[in-house]
This record gives sequence, structure tokens and C-alpha cells, in this order.
Amino acid sequence: MISFPNAKINIGLNILNKREDGFHNIESIFYPIAWQDALETCKSDSFAFNSSGLDIPGDTKNNLIIKAYNLIKNLIPKEESVKIHLHKVIPMGAGLGGGSADGAFALKLLNELFKLNLNDDVLESMAAELGSDCPFFIKNKPVFCYDRGIKFKEIDLDLSDYKIIVVNPNIHISTAEAYGAITPILPKSDLLDAIKSPMTGWAGLITNDFEEPLAKKYPKIQEVKEQLYQLGACYASMTGSGSTVYGIFDKTIDTKKHFEGLTTWQGQML
Repeated sequence: MISFPNAKINIGLNILNKREDGFHNIESIFYPIAWQDALETCKSDSFAFNSSGLDIPGDTKNNLIIKAYNLIKNLIPKEESVKIHLHKVIPMGAGLGGGSADGAFALKLLNELFKLNLNDDVLESMAAELGSDCPFFIKNKPVFCYDRGIKFKEIDLDLSDYKIIVVNPNIHISTAEAYGAITPILPKSDLLDAIKSPMTGWAGLITNDFEEPLAKKYPKIQEVKEQLYQLGACYASMTGSGSTVYGIFDKTIDTKKHFEGLTTWQGQML
């Protein structure tokens, strides 16, 4: 069986306060985009995981796909196991949720492959054990995200008439580095109200709290954002904890002569 874990963007990201458990309360709009990895599973006598495409740094045992398997393996018949192959396309440490998507999609694939009949609520609960963004990718629909990033409220937001350009400046920013650069503060505007306003006015209302401090440290982030606006973006922002920047457009843009040496992707909004 094969599936295609997709990335997401954050439209706004407010870091409200630090919790007693060490996490932060946030609020954001999560919106799926069609930049995809490929994930394949097949039944086997013993577990095996391998990958191709982009090199995945760190200890393999910390890979969210393997963690997903470890969460669900007790529900799989003892005489059966699985081989998993990941073709990695979505950049890592980029604020796109690619690793989180891989983990969540692995849970969904294993559920389907072994006919475990776990519903979305159960899968979301399991995904929350993998990481804060992971539960979003179970239903994979636009949501207002709050709490520490594992609680969602479905919203009516359809951007399918727009196109998106995603630019990764090839800067890896860890979550720890991103949070170390900010001071939590209550937002000036209500995100759920702001998202209902015309997109051309989002720039003054919808912001990512990580963006300003990280752009000071990595000026390329601001440079890319300004270039997207120069190309005619209706709205542009850094996503997640960086360093990827996206622009939402109402027209097609030829990016071949722009963003030389950077990793780019463009497509129709879902």
C-alpha cells in the first residue's frame, strides 16, 4: 500500500504562553498543501524501515514512522509484521510538518493494512503521542489549532482558487532554536476573525511570532518574503518555526528565474 504524506503551512502562529509541562500554548491556522513525500508499506515476516530521497539526519530510532509502528505494533497479529519505505521530498527543519505527516500517515497506513478499524479519534490520540503537529494529518483538513498544537477546531476556509509558491532557503531551524528566540505575548488581533477578512489585508493582521526574531538571525527569510510580495503575492509569511516562506497568489508565477539555489515548490492550493 502506498500513500503520499503532504506538507502543511501555518497561516498565523501566535505563541501565547509557556505551560507548566514545558510546552507552549499556541494558536494557528493549519492548512494542508500538496507538496508530498511517498510512503509504502507491505506485510512481512519481520519489521524493516528504509528511506530514499533527502537524507534524514539523526538516530533512526527517533524517526516518527518507527515511533508510529511501535505505538501500533501490539495491535498487529504477532505472526505478521511490515516493511516500510519512505521517499523523502519535503525538507526537514523547515516548518512544513513533513516528519509529522510521515508519522501520522504511517499510523493510517498500518491501520488500513492490518484492518485494525481504528477510528480517527483513536488515531489522533495516538498521533498526539508522536508530536504536536501529528494529529492534524489524520483528517488533513484546514483547522484552527490551539492548546499545545494538538487540539483543533474545523474552520470553513477554502483557498482552492489560489496558487502557492513555497521557498525553503535551505536553513535548518530546530524547534528548540525557534522557541529560544521568542517571548510569548498575547496577539493584537483575533486570528479567527482576521482569517475572514480579505487576503490582501492579512499582512497587517496575521503574523507568525517566530518570523521576526528568526529573520533577524537569518536575513534570507525576510529577503525571500519581500521577493514573494514583489512577485505579486496576496499574502506571504514564514511557516511554522521556519525557515520556509510561502506566498499565496491569484496568478501563475514562473519561478525558474527567481530563488536560484533555493528549494522551491509551487502548486494549486487544496
